[in-house]
Amino acid sequence: GTVYKDMELDCETWPADDRVDPKAYITAIQTFQAGDVAIIFTPDDTHYDICQACVKQGLHVLVTKPIVQTLQHHRDLVQAATQQKVLVSMEVHKRWDPFYADARDRAQNHAVLGDFQYLYAYMSQPKHQLETFRAWAGKSSDISYYLNSHHIDWSEWTLAGLCKPVRVTGTASTGVAHSKDIPAEDSITLTVQWQHLKDPSKLGCAVYTSSWVAPKSDVHSQQRFFYMGSKGEVHVDQAHRGYTVATDADGFASPNPLFMKYTPTAGQFAGQGSYGVKSFELFIDACVAIQSGRAQPQDYNDGSLATVHTTLQGTAILEAGRKSLDQDGRPMDIVYDSVESEEPVGIVPHVFHSSSGENDDDADVGSKKKRRLSH
Repeated sequence: GTVYKDMELDCETWPADDRVDPKAYITAIQTFQAGDVAIIFTPDDTHYDICQACVKQGLHVLVTKPIVQTLQHHRDLVQAATQQKVLVSMEVHKRWDPFYADARDRAQNHAVLGDFQYLYAYMSQPKHQLETFRAWAGKSSDISYYLNSHHIDWSEWTLAGLCKPVRVTGTASTGVAHSKDIPAEDSITLTVQWQHLKDPSKLGCAVYTSSWVAPKSDVHSQQRFFYMGSKGEVHVDQAHRGYTVATDADGFASPNPLFMKYTPTAGQFAGQGSYGVKSFELFIDACVAIQSGRAQPQDYNDGSLATVHTTLQGTAILEAGRKSLDQDGRPMDIVYDSVESEEPVGIVPHVFHSSSGENDDDADVGSKKKRRLSH
Protein backbone atom coordinates (compact mmCIF):
# COMPACT_ATOMS: atom_id res chain seq x y z
CA GLY A 1 0.00 0.00 0.00
CA THR A 2 2.94 2.36 0.30
CA VAL A 3 2.95 2.99 -3.46
CA TYR A 4 -0.29 4.98 -3.12
CA LYS A 5 0.75 8.42 -1.92
CA ASP A 6 -1.54 10.19 0.56
CA MET A 7 -4.30 7.62 0.08
CA GLU A 8 -6.21 5.95 2.92
CA LEU A 9 -6.53 2.25 2.14
CA ASP A 10 -8.36 0.98 5.21
CA CYS A 11 -11.87 -0.31 4.54
CA GLU A 12 -14.68 -2.25 6.16
CA THR A 13 -15.91 -5.37 4.35
CA TRP A 14 -19.24 -7.19 4.24
CA PRO A 15 -19.22 -10.06 4.89
CA ALA A 16 -16.15 -10.48 7.07
CA ASP A 17 -13.14 -12.03 5.37
CA ASP A 18 -13.82 -15.42 7.00
CA ARG A 19 -17.47 -15.61 5.86
CA VAL A 20 -19.41 -16.16 2.64
CA ASP A 21 -22.73 -14.35 2.28
CA PRO A 22 -24.15 -13.56 -1.19
CA LYS A 23 -26.65 -11.17 0.40
CA ALA A 24 -24.04 -9.19 2.37
CA TYR A 25 -24.60 -6.23 0.04
CA ILE A 26 -27.97 -5.64 1.73
CA THR A 27 -26.25 -5.02 5.06
CA ALA A 28 -23.51 -2.95 3.43
CA ILE A 29 -25.99 -0.66 1.67
CA GLN A 30 -27.67 0.24 4.95
CA THR A 31 -24.45 1.92 6.11
CA PHE A 32 -24.56 4.41 3.23
CA GLN A 33 -26.60 7.56 2.80
CA ALA A 34 -28.51 8.88 -0.18
CA GLY A 35 -26.11 10.57 -2.58
CA ASP A 36 -23.22 8.21 -1.81
CA VAL A 37 -21.66 6.13 -4.58
CA ALA A 38 -21.76 2.36 -5.13
CA ILE A 39 -19.46 0.61 -7.62
CA ILE A 40 -20.53 -2.91 -8.60
CA PHE A 41 -17.97 -5.40 -9.94
CA THR A 42 -19.58 -8.78 -9.32
CA PRO A 43 -20.66 -11.74 -11.52
CA ASP A 44 -23.01 -10.64 -14.31
CA ASP A 45 -26.15 -12.31 -12.99
CA THR A 46 -25.91 -10.42 -9.66
CA HIS A 47 -25.77 -6.90 -11.14
CA TYR A 48 -29.51 -6.29 -11.31
CA ASP A 49 -30.44 -7.18 -7.73
CA ILE A 50 -27.50 -5.28 -6.22
CA CYS A 51 -28.04 -2.22 -8.42
CA GLN A 52 -31.76 -2.08 -7.66
CA ALA A 53 -31.04 -2.24 -3.93
CA CYS A 54 -28.49 0.59 -4.24
CA VAL A 55 -30.83 2.78 -6.28
CA LYS A 56 -33.63 2.21 -3.78
CA GLN A 57 -31.25 3.53 -1.08
CA GLY A 58 -30.67 6.67 -3.19
CA LEU A 59 -27.12 5.81 -4.21
CA HIS A 60 -25.46 6.75 -7.48
CA VAL A 61 -24.27 3.51 -9.10
CA LEU A 62 -21.48 2.53 -11.49
CA VAL A 63 -21.85 -1.06 -12.76
CA THR A 64 -19.28 -2.98 -14.75
CA LYS A 65 -20.33 -4.20 -18.19
CA PRO A 66 -22.75 -5.74 -18.94
CA ILE A 67 -24.91 -3.50 -16.79
CA VAL A 68 -27.57 -6.27 -16.73
CA GLN A 69 -28.32 -9.33 -18.86
CA THR A 70 -31.89 -8.70 -20.03
CA LEU A 71 -33.65 -5.79 -21.69
CA GLN A 72 -36.51 -5.96 -19.18
CA HIS A 73 -34.12 -5.61 -16.24
CA HIS A 74 -32.45 -2.70 -18.03
CA ARG A 75 -35.78 -0.95 -18.56
CA ASP A 76 -36.65 -1.52 -14.91
CA LEU A 77 -33.38 0.14 -13.87
CA VAL A 78 -34.08 3.11 -16.13
CA GLN A 79 -37.42 3.61 -14.38
CA ALA A 80 -35.93 3.18 -10.90
CA ALA A 81 -33.04 5.59 -11.55
CA THR A 82 -35.45 8.19 -12.93
CA GLN A 83 -37.77 7.91 -9.94
CA GLN A 84 -34.92 8.15 -7.43
CA LYS A 85 -33.16 10.91 -9.39
CA VAL A 86 -29.80 9.14 -9.21
CA LEU A 87 -27.05 8.56 -11.75
CA VAL A 88 -26.66 4.95 -12.90
CA SER A 89 -23.94 4.24 -15.43
CA MET A 90 -21.98 1.36 -16.94
CA GLU A 91 -18.21 1.11 -16.60
CA VAL A 92 -16.89 0.67 -20.14
CA HIS A 93 -13.38 2.13 -20.13
CA LYS A 94 -12.87 1.68 -23.88
CA ARG A 95 -14.84 4.91 -24.34
CA TRP A 96 -11.83 6.74 -22.88
CA ASP A 97 -9.22 4.90 -24.92
CA PRO A 98 -7.95 7.79 -27.08
CA PHE A 99 -7.78 5.57 -30.19
CA TYR A 100 -11.35 4.31 -29.75
CA ALA A 101 -12.62 7.80 -28.91
CA ASP A 102 -10.98 9.32 -31.98
CA ALA A 103 -12.39 6.56 -34.20
CA ARG A 104 -15.83 7.26 -32.76
CA ASP A 105 -15.59 10.97 -33.48
CA ARG A 106 -14.55 10.29 -37.08
CA ALA A 107 -17.42 7.84 -37.58
CA GLN A 108 -19.89 10.38 -36.16
CA ASN A 109 -18.81 12.87 -38.82
CA HIS A 110 -20.57 11.91 -42.04
CA ALA A 111 -18.23 14.10 -44.09
CA VAL A 112 -15.27 11.97 -42.95
CA LEU A 113 -16.41 8.33 -43.06
CA GLY A 114 -19.92 8.53 -44.52
CA ASP A 115 -22.73 6.09 -43.73
CA PHE A 116 -21.98 3.06 -41.57
CA GLN A 117 -21.47 -0.03 -43.72
CA TYR A 118 -19.57 -2.75 -41.87
CA LEU A 119 -17.78 -3.50 -38.61
CA TYR A 120 -15.71 -6.49 -37.52
CA ALA A 121 -14.63 -6.56 -33.87
CA TYR A 122 -12.63 -9.17 -31.97
CA MET A 123 -11.69 -9.51 -28.32
CA SER A 124 -10.14 -12.50 -26.56
CA GLN A 125 -8.44 -13.70 -23.41
CA PRO A 126 -6.21 -16.76 -22.84
CA LYS A 127 -7.79 -20.09 -21.98
CA HIS A 128 -6.57 -20.06 -18.37
CA GLN A 129 -9.35 -17.53 -17.80
CA LEU A 130 -11.78 -20.44 -17.97
CA GLU A 131 -10.34 -21.67 -14.69
CA THR A 132 -10.54 -18.18 -13.22
CA PHE A 133 -14.24 -17.98 -14.07
CA ARG A 134 -15.13 -21.66 -13.61
CA ALA A 135 -17.72 -20.84 -10.92
CA TRP A 136 -19.97 -19.00 -13.38
CA ALA A 137 -18.70 -19.57 -16.94
CA GLY A 138 -21.56 -20.98 -18.97
CA LYS A 139 -23.80 -21.21 -15.92
CA SER A 140 -24.88 -17.65 -15.28
CA SER A 141 -23.12 -15.79 -18.09
CA ASP A 142 -21.00 -16.29 -21.19
CA ILE A 143 -18.01 -14.88 -23.08
CA SER A 144 -20.24 -12.63 -25.20
CA TYR A 145 -21.65 -10.81 -22.17
CA TYR A 146 -18.13 -10.62 -20.76
CA LEU A 147 -16.16 -9.36 -23.78
CA ASN A 148 -18.43 -8.60 -26.76
CA SER A 149 -20.06 -6.04 -24.50
CA HIS A 150 -17.06 -3.72 -25.01
CA HIS A 151 -17.29 -3.39 -28.79
CA ILE A 152 -21.09 -3.51 -28.76
CA ASP A 153 -21.07 -0.52 -26.41
CA TRP A 154 -18.59 1.26 -28.68
CA SER A 155 -21.01 0.70 -31.57
CA GLU A 156 -24.03 1.98 -29.66
CA TRP A 157 -22.07 5.05 -28.55
CA THR A 158 -20.68 5.64 -32.05
CA LEU A 159 -23.91 5.08 -33.98
CA ALA A 160 -26.17 7.02 -31.57
CA GLY A 161 -28.54 9.12 -33.64
CA LEU A 162 -27.38 7.41 -36.83
CA CYS A 163 -28.39 3.73 -36.68
CA LYS A 164 -30.14 1.23 -34.43
CA PRO A 165 -29.76 -2.57 -34.14
CA VAL A 166 -32.71 -4.52 -35.53
CA ARG A 167 -31.61 -8.16 -35.88
CA VAL A 168 -29.10 -10.41 -34.11
CA THR A 169 -27.84 -13.89 -34.98
CA GLY A 170 -25.57 -15.85 -32.66
CA THR A 171 -23.12 -18.63 -33.51
CA ALA A 172 -20.49 -20.32 -31.39
CA SER A 173 -17.53 -22.67 -31.27
CA THR A 174 -17.20 -25.33 -28.58
CA GLY A 175 -14.81 -28.01 -27.36
CA VAL A 176 -12.11 -26.55 -25.12
CA ALA A 177 -14.36 -25.48 -22.25
CA HIS A 178 -16.36 -28.70 -22.44
CA SER A 179 -13.12 -30.71 -22.20
CA LYS A 180 -12.52 -28.96 -18.87
CA ASP A 181 -16.05 -29.84 -17.70
CA ILE A 182 -17.14 -26.20 -18.06
CA PRO A 183 -20.56 -25.84 -19.78
CA ALA A 184 -19.61 -22.82 -21.87
CA GLU A 185 -19.02 -21.85 -25.48
CA ASP A 186 -15.36 -21.24 -26.34
CA SER A 187 -16.07 -18.36 -28.71
CA ILE A 188 -19.26 -16.50 -29.56
CA THR A 189 -19.96 -14.45 -32.68
CA LEU A 190 -22.92 -12.10 -32.92
CA THR A 191 -23.91 -10.78 -36.33
CA VAL A 192 -25.97 -7.62 -35.97
CA GLN A 193 -27.98 -5.80 -38.62
CA TRP A 194 -28.03 -2.03 -38.04
CA GLN A 195 -30.73 0.10 -39.67
CA HIS A 196 -30.07 3.71 -40.63
CA LEU A 197 -32.46 6.12 -38.94
CA LYS A 198 -32.68 8.76 -41.66
CA ASP A 199 -33.21 6.15 -44.39
CA PRO A 200 -34.50 2.82 -43.00
CA SER A 201 -33.89 1.17 -46.38
CA LYS A 202 -30.16 1.44 -45.71
CA LEU A 203 -28.52 -1.26 -43.58
CA GLY A 204 -25.15 -1.83 -41.98
CA CYS A 205 -23.68 -5.09 -40.67
CA ALA A 206 -21.51 -5.67 -37.59
CA VAL A 207 -19.78 -8.89 -36.53
CA TYR A 208 -18.66 -9.17 -32.90
CA THR A 209 -16.50 -12.12 -31.84
CA SER A 210 -15.22 -12.88 -28.35
CA SER A 211 -13.25 -15.85 -27.03
CA TRP A 212 -11.68 -17.13 -23.82
CA VAL A 213 -9.70 -19.99 -25.34
CA ALA A 214 -6.95 -17.95 -27.04
CA PRO A 215 -3.32 -19.06 -26.61
CA LYS A 216 -0.97 -17.20 -24.30
CA SER A 217 0.60 -14.35 -26.23
CA ASP A 218 2.24 -10.96 -25.85
CA VAL A 219 -0.94 -9.44 -24.37
CA HIS A 220 -3.57 -10.63 -21.94
CA SER A 221 -6.40 -9.49 -24.19
CA GLN A 222 -6.43 -9.14 -27.97
CA GLN A 223 -8.68 -6.21 -28.87
CA ARG A 224 -9.19 -4.86 -32.36
CA PHE A 225 -11.84 -3.71 -34.80
CA PHE A 226 -12.28 -2.64 -38.41
CA TYR A 227 -14.94 -0.04 -39.25
CA MET A 228 -15.96 0.79 -42.81
CA GLY A 229 -18.16 3.69 -43.86
CA SER A 230 -19.33 4.68 -47.33
CA LYS A 231 -16.49 7.24 -47.54
CA GLY A 232 -13.68 5.75 -45.47
CA GLU A 233 -12.51 3.17 -42.96
CA VAL A 234 -10.77 2.86 -39.59
CA HIS A 235 -8.73 0.02 -38.12
CA VAL A 236 -7.74 -0.07 -34.43
CA ASP A 237 -5.49 -2.70 -32.84
CA GLN A 238 -5.59 -1.95 -29.13
CA ALA A 239 -3.04 -4.65 -28.31
CA HIS A 240 -0.26 -3.40 -30.58
CA ARG A 241 0.56 0.29 -30.55
CA GLY A 242 4.28 0.17 -31.29
CA TYR A 243 5.42 -0.37 -27.69
CA THR A 244 7.06 -3.69 -26.77
CA VAL A 245 9.13 -4.96 -23.84
CA ALA A 246 11.28 -8.08 -23.60
CA THR A 247 13.03 -9.41 -20.48
CA ASP A 248 14.72 -12.64 -19.46
CA ALA A 249 12.18 -13.05 -16.65
CA ASP A 250 8.92 -12.39 -18.50
CA GLY A 251 9.72 -12.79 -22.19
CA PHE A 252 8.13 -10.64 -24.90
CA ALA A 253 5.15 -8.40 -24.18
CA SER A 254 3.15 -5.55 -25.70
CA PRO A 255 2.08 -3.45 -22.67
CA ASN A 256 -0.61 -0.80 -22.81
CA PRO A 257 0.13 1.95 -20.27
CA LEU A 258 -2.64 4.00 -21.88
CA PHE A 259 -5.10 1.67 -20.14
CA MET A 260 -3.14 1.31 -16.92
CA LYS A 261 0.42 2.36 -16.12
CA TYR A 262 1.42 -0.37 -13.67
CA THR A 263 5.07 0.70 -13.53
CA PRO A 264 5.57 3.07 -10.52
CA THR A 265 7.25 6.45 -10.90
CA ALA A 266 9.77 7.16 -8.11
CA GLY A 267 8.21 4.27 -6.20
CA GLN A 268 4.70 5.72 -6.35
CA PHE A 269 1.59 4.67 -8.31
CA ALA A 270 1.51 6.68 -11.53
CA GLY A 271 -1.57 5.39 -13.36
CA GLN A 272 -3.89 8.26 -12.53
CA GLY A 273 -3.90 9.52 -16.11
CA SER A 274 -4.70 6.13 -17.66
CA TYR A 275 -8.11 5.60 -19.20
CA GLY A 276 -8.70 2.64 -16.89
CA VAL A 277 -8.74 5.16 -14.02
CA LYS A 278 -10.38 8.00 -15.94
CA SER A 279 -13.53 5.92 -16.40
CA PHE A 280 -14.06 5.92 -12.63
CA GLU A 281 -12.83 9.47 -12.07
CA LEU A 282 -15.30 11.03 -14.48
CA PHE A 283 -18.21 9.14 -12.93
CA ILE A 284 -17.24 10.34 -9.45
CA ASP A 285 -16.88 13.90 -10.77
CA ALA A 286 -20.41 13.66 -12.19
CA CYS A 287 -21.79 12.44 -8.86
CA VAL A 288 -20.09 15.33 -7.04
CA ALA A 289 -21.60 17.80 -9.52
CA ILE A 290 -25.07 16.31 -9.02
CA GLN A 291 -24.81 16.38 -5.23
CA SER A 292 -23.64 19.99 -5.27
CA GLY A 293 -26.59 21.01 -7.43
CA ARG A 294 -24.44 21.94 -10.43
CA ALA A 295 -25.85 19.15 -12.60
CA GLN A 296 -28.74 16.72 -12.95
CA PRO A 297 -28.44 12.97 -13.71
CA GLN A 298 -30.07 13.46 -17.12
CA ASP A 299 -27.31 15.89 -18.12
CA TYR A 300 -25.05 12.89 -18.70
CA ASN A 301 -27.33 11.24 -21.26
CA ASP A 302 -25.40 13.17 -23.91
CA GLY A 303 -22.82 10.41 -24.43
CA SER A 304 -20.34 11.76 -21.91
CA LEU A 305 -21.09 8.73 -19.72
CA ALA A 306 -22.55 5.31 -20.55
CA THR A 307 -25.72 5.96 -18.55
CA VAL A 308 -28.44 3.38 -17.99
CA HIS A 309 -30.72 5.54 -20.17
CA THR A 310 -28.40 5.43 -23.19
CA THR A 311 -27.19 1.81 -23.22
CA LEU A 312 -30.42 -0.13 -23.80
CA GLN A 313 -29.46 -1.17 -27.32
CA GLY A 314 -26.31 -2.91 -26.10
CA THR A 315 -28.26 -4.98 -23.59
CA ALA A 316 -30.82 -5.85 -26.27
CA ILE A 317 -28.06 -7.08 -28.60
CA LEU A 318 -26.42 -9.22 -25.91
CA GLU A 319 -29.70 -10.78 -24.78
CA ALA A 320 -30.83 -11.36 -28.36
CA GLY A 321 -27.50 -13.06 -29.07
CA ARG A 322 -27.97 -15.37 -26.09
CA LYS A 323 -31.53 -16.17 -27.18
CA SER A 324 -30.31 -16.89 -30.72
CA LEU A 325 -27.67 -19.31 -29.44
CA ASP A 326 -30.24 -21.06 -27.25
CA GLN A 327 -32.46 -21.54 -30.31
CA ASP A 328 -29.85 -23.08 -32.61
CA GLY A 329 -28.82 -19.81 -34.22
CA ARG A 330 -32.29 -18.51 -35.03
CA PRO A 331 -32.17 -14.76 -35.72
CA MET A 332 -33.79 -12.48 -33.15
CA ASP A 333 -35.51 -9.20 -34.01
CA ILE A 334 -35.18 -6.20 -31.70
CA VAL A 335 -38.54 -4.44 -31.34
CA TYR A 336 -39.14 -0.67 -31.17
CA ASP A 337 -42.35 1.34 -30.73
CA SER A 338 -41.80 3.08 -34.06
CA VAL A 339 -39.42 3.33 -37.00
CA GLU A 340 -38.04 6.56 -35.54
CA SER A 341 -37.57 5.23 -31.99
CA GLU A 342 -34.08 4.35 -30.78
CA GLU A 343 -35.19 2.73 -27.52
CA PRO A 344 -35.76 -1.05 -27.77
CA VAL A 345 -38.84 -2.43 -26.03
CA GLY A 346 -38.60 -6.16 -26.75
CA ILE A 347 -36.94 -9.10 -28.51
CA VAL A 348 -38.82 -11.64 -30.66
CA PRO A 349 -37.73 -14.58 -32.85
CA HIS A 350 -37.42 -13.62 -36.50
CA VAL A 351 -40.20 -15.04 -38.67
CA PHE A 352 -39.05 -16.37 -42.04
CA HIS A 353 -41.29 -16.15 -45.10
CA SER A 354 -41.11 -18.24 -48.23
CA SER A 355 -41.06 -16.73 -51.70
CA SER A 356 -44.82 -17.32 -51.84
CA GLY A 357 -45.24 -15.09 -48.81
CA GLU A 358 -46.34 -17.91 -46.52
CA ASN A 359 -45.02 -18.14 -42.99
CA ASP A 360 -42.07 -20.50 -43.16
CA ASP A 361 -41.57 -20.43 -39.39
CA ASP A 362 -41.06 -24.12 -38.65
CA ALA A 363 -42.27 -25.21 -35.24
CA ASP A 364 -39.20 -27.45 -34.96
CA VAL A 365 -36.81 -24.48 -34.95
CA GLY A 366 -35.25 -24.20 -31.53
CA SER A 367 -37.26 -27.14 -30.22
CA LYS A 368 -34.19 -29.13 -29.27
CA LYS A 369 -33.32 -29.12 -25.61
CA LYS A 370 -30.64 -26.51 -25.16
CA ARG A 371 -28.71 -25.16 -22.21
CA ARG A 372 -30.22 -21.83 -21.26
CA LEU A 373 -28.67 -19.35 -18.90
CA SER A 374 -30.77 -18.60 -15.85
CA HIS A 375 -31.00 -14.80 -15.69
